[in-house]
Amino acid sequence: MSDSFGDWPLQRLMTEVVGSGPKSADDMTAAQATEAFERILADEPDPTTLGAFWLANRWKKNNPEELGAFLDVMRRDSVKTGVPECDPVDCGANYDGKSRSALLGVASGVVAAAAGTPVVVHSGDHVPSGMGVAYKHVLDELGVTTDLGPSESADMVDSTGFGFYYQPRFNPGVHGLFGRRERMGVRTFVNTVETLANPANADVHLGSFYHLAFATKVTDTFRASEETDVDRVLMFQGMEGYDDVRPGSTVVAEWNDGDDDLDDFTIETEEYGMDFDSEALEVADVAADSADITRDVLAGDRTDAFADAVALNAALRIYARQDADSIDDGLDMARDAIASGDAEQVLADLVTF
Repeated sequence: MSDSFGDWPLQRLMTEVVGSGPKSADDMTAAQATEAFERILADEPDPTTLGAFWLANRWKKNNPEELGAFLDVMRRDSVKTGVPECDPVDCGANYDGKSRSALLGVASGVVAAAAGTPVVVHSGDHVPSGMGVAYKHVLDELGVTTDLGPSESADMVDSTGFGFYYQPRFNPGVHGLFGRRERMGVRTFVNTVETLANPANADVHLGSFYHLAFATKVTDTFRASEETDVDRVLMFQGMEGYDDVRPGSTVVAEWNDGDDDLDDFTIETEEYGMDFDSEALEVADVAADSADITRDVLAGDRTDAFADAVALNAALRIYARQDADSIDDGLDMARDAIASGDAEQVLADLVTF
C-alpha cells in the first residue's frame, strides 16, 4: 500500500465495496471515491485491477456522490482552466463522438455566438470507447486551429464568441488514461466526468441524455461537487448521445442552482422547423460532411433539414444562457444571425484566429 494515499487501494475497494456484482455491490463514500481517482490519475493501480475496478463501477452504476468526488479530483489534479472575460455556455458533449449523423454543434455554436451567446466546446481525439467524430475533427476540417492551450482557447472565445478546448492540453491527467481506456472496450465513469470538466469555468452547462434519469444524475453531481460552481443546466435528448437535439418528440431538462429538482418538458421539434426524422441528418463522412454542412448553412446556401436543425440547436444554446426568454425567441435570433451574415463572419474569424 502506498504511503502517499490513504487506506483504500483499488484492490481493497474491489474486495470490500464495489466488486461483488451489480446487485450486491455497495457504493463508495466520497472519501473512498476521491482516493480511488487520485490513485488512477497518478497511475498507481495495477492495470488488471484498474480494468476490474472500472468494470465493477460500470455494472453497479455510480451515484452522484461518487461522480462528484471523481469530478472534484479531476478538477483539482488534472484540469487547467482558461477563463474568458465573457461567461459562455459550456457544451459538454460525449467525447467518444458520433459515427452516423452530422455533428451540428460547431455550426450551432457559431450561430449562437453570432447572435450574442458565447459558446465553449471541448473534446479529445477519437476517445474510447466509441472512438467517433467529435468537435475537434469538424473544426480541423474547417481549418480552425484546435491544438490550443487553455489560455489560447479563452482568447478564442473572447475574440470570436466561440472557443474550443482540447483535452490533451487542458486535462492531461485524463488524457493520460487513453491507452487503458482503449483496452477496456467499454465506456467507464471517466466518459461521464470528462464532459463536466468545464475548462472555461462557465456558469451554464449544456448537455444531452438518452434517458431523463441521467440529466438528474448530472445535476445532482454538480450539487455534490465542491470544485464546480454551475448555476444552470440545460440538457435534452441528443442524437447518438451528442449535444444535437433529436428530431421528433424530445424531452428537455432544465435546472437552476437552488432548485430542489430539475424541470422537464417535451418539445415537438416540427413546431420549431425540424419536421423530419433522424435519418435525414445521416451522412457518409461525419467529419468532412459536417464541415461542408457548417460552411453552407452559415453562408445561407442551405435551407434544408440541416439548416433547420442548426437553427434549433443554436436556439437551445441561446435559451440555455437565458439570452432569450423562450426557445422561439432564440430561434428568431439564430435565423437572424445566419441571414445577416454574422454567423459566416464568426466562422471566418475562427479560421484566421
